[in-house]
Amino acid sequence: MSDSSAADILERIKPLMHKRVGPYNSWNPVSRTQIWQWCSAMGDHNPLYLDDQYRAEHSEFSWDKAVAPPAMMQMWSMRDVNGNDGPGSTTDNLFEILAALEEEGYEGIMAVSYDQTFHRYLEEGDRAHHYSTIINVSDLKTTGIGKGFFVTQLAEFMDQNDELFAEARITYFKYQVPNKPAGASKPSAPGKINRIHPVENHDHEHFWQGLRDGKLLIQKCDDCGELRHPPQPMCEHCQSLNWSTIESKGKGTVYTYTVMHYPEIPPFDYPNAIVLVDLEEGVRIVSQLIGTKPEDIKIGMPVAMKLTEVQEDMTLPLFHAAGPKIEEKP
Repeated sequence: MSDSSAADILERIKPLMHKRVGPYNSWNPVSRTQIWQWCSAMGDHNPLYLDDQYRAEHSEFSWDKAVAPPAMMQMWSMRDVNGNDGPGSTTDNLFEILAALEEEGYEGIMAVSYDQTFHRYLEEGDRAHHYSTIINVSDLKTTGIGKGFFVTQLAEFMDQNDELFAEARITYFKYQVPNKPAGASKPSAPGKINRIHPVENHDHEHFWQGLRDGKLLIQKCDDCGELRHPPQPMCEHCQSLNWSTIESKGKGTVYTYTVMHYPEIPPFDYPNAIVLVDLEEGVRIVSQLIGTKPEDIKIGMPVAMKLTEVQEDMTLPLFHAAGPKIEEKP
């Protein structure tokens, strides 16, 4: 741990601030295929993005060019699966400040906020890149997880003409990780680790209360009748704020799934089968599939919900196979 004062640390990292680093280039131009993949995965059916006839009749956009959802902003110039930036990208290190704080003993990091501003849509054929700048480091702050500095990064997303189409302000907290008390010893047996309770607010407290009451509730727009899940304050189809709920039967089919083997995170049992279920009502829900071996899970297999009290004061809609019993292999 460094003996430097907070003022000394801030003075030392001051030259590293406000350095605009970039460009970070995209691997590919904006394409209809990637837009389709995104919309399909996210369940975003806005006709503006992929419906050529809709754009011709209801928008100022070219009818023959797909339009990218604003939420895809960051993905165009992301690194590939091997951690490589697109051709021609900078090799400069944006995060020198974070490394400097780690050298001073502030090794912990926590994401705090991600504020986005969208200026215009990208169209098929556009080419994105971005620049990043560390625009602020706070004074030393004391929080519940320790002392540290809030670091704010500005990411500017540009098209091929260097026109700004979106920006994001990302704040991290770099903090000192508390040391274990001297002489502390490991307990002979670890205590039970519970699931984290969801934060309930006005937008979705009805969902959690419904589970406690033995019901899986789905939001229904009172104006256009569309169902939606997960809960949200506004209808994405007609932008109405008026809604009510219906009770789901809890029956559906497996749309897709993944099986987690590692890392093993308590309190889950492994292998942990995570499924995206197509409910009969027409919306999808993410949950766990219980009582089925990973090798027996099939896309399209029928499943049914079982409201399960996984711990005190927490009931979750888990799913189990609902079709004919799968015979165990000899």
